[in-house]
Parts: sequence; structure tokens; C-alpha cells
Amino acid sequence: MAMNYFHRILCRSAMWERASATKIIPWALSGLELGSSALEIGPGYGANVRALLERTSTLTGLEIDTALADRLRDRHGGAMTVVEGDGAEMPLPDREFDTVVCFTMLHHVPTVRQQDALFAEAFRVLQPGGVFAGSDGLDTRVFRLMHLSDTCLPVLPQDAAERLARVGFTDIEIDTGAGSFRFRAHRPGTP
Repeated sequence: MAMNYFHRILCRSAMWERASATKIIPWALSGLELGSSALEIGPGYGANVRALLERTSTLTGLEIDTALADRLRDRHGGAMTVVEGDGAEMPLPDREFDTVVCFTMLHHVPTVRQQDALFAEAFRVLQPGGVFAGSDGLDTRVFRLMHLSDTCLPVLPQDAAERLARVGFTDIEIDTGAGSFRFRAHRPGTP
């Protein structure tokens, strides 16, 4: 995953953490209970950690970047468990979490095959009845300009439901907002 300088500065800023806590997470998770055990795929600089900890008692972050995983441990290690690993090949047990979430990171997964593998892994680590939810940016000219020299492969909202269903998710909801889309997909069964 490559991120340009501007992107790295923005994603670790207090402004981005406020935007996440007051806009991104409330919209993406509106009306959704996370349960007692949640996994965030790709927490990056940790902008979502505080807001997620207000919604769940146990938070695990799965981060592919070693330096970011170390930074998360230094900043939030007492409040969450940080696991270094790839969302497309999670080093986590089956049926471990009530909820799996990810925010503004799917477009950094470099191939459609790896994105689909991430969806399958999210399904695998969810308990029956669990929810995979989150948001990502829409593929616009401004979005692409912000990601010059980044890894950037946007997930198209019109394709997301079919891709999630292909790995086993049901009751899939996709909503488009100003500049982003949110999704919710359920693993069938009862907890």
C-alpha cells in the first residue's frame, strides 16, 4: 500500500480524527450495534480508534504496514489489540468477531482479487449473525487527485453488493452519500 505525502499528513491529523469521529463513523455505522468484539481492518494511523471504542468493549486492529502497526501499539496498545497482517490473509481465528469494519481503506487494496479475498476473510472471521460494515470514497476526479502516486483502486458501489454476496454475505445494504458510500453485509446464522 503506497500513500503520497499529502495523504499521510492528512490521515494522521487531528482534523481527520475529528472528521472520522463526527462524520465518517456516525454515518457508516448509523443504527448499527458493534457487539462486544470488533475488528477494524486497516486502522492506519488510528483515526477511528477512540470513536470505535465508544461502540464496543473489545477492539482489534489488523494493520498491514509494520510502522503503522507499531505506532498503533504505542498510541493505543492499552485500549486495543494490534495485529500485523494482510486483510486478504488474516492471521486470525474463524468466527472470532461480532463485527468487522473498515473505513476509507478499501481503495488502497491494490487488486480486485485481493479486495475480494479481504471480503472473504471478513466473512470467515465473523461470528454467525455478524456484520461487516464500513465506508469508502467514490471514484471522482478529486478523489483521484488526492491519491496521485498512491495505490488507488476504488470499489464501485454498484458492484459491491454482488461482490459481497459472492463470498456468502446476505442482507447487503449499499448507500451513497456525498463523496463516499457505506456498506453493511451480514454473515447468515445466529450468534
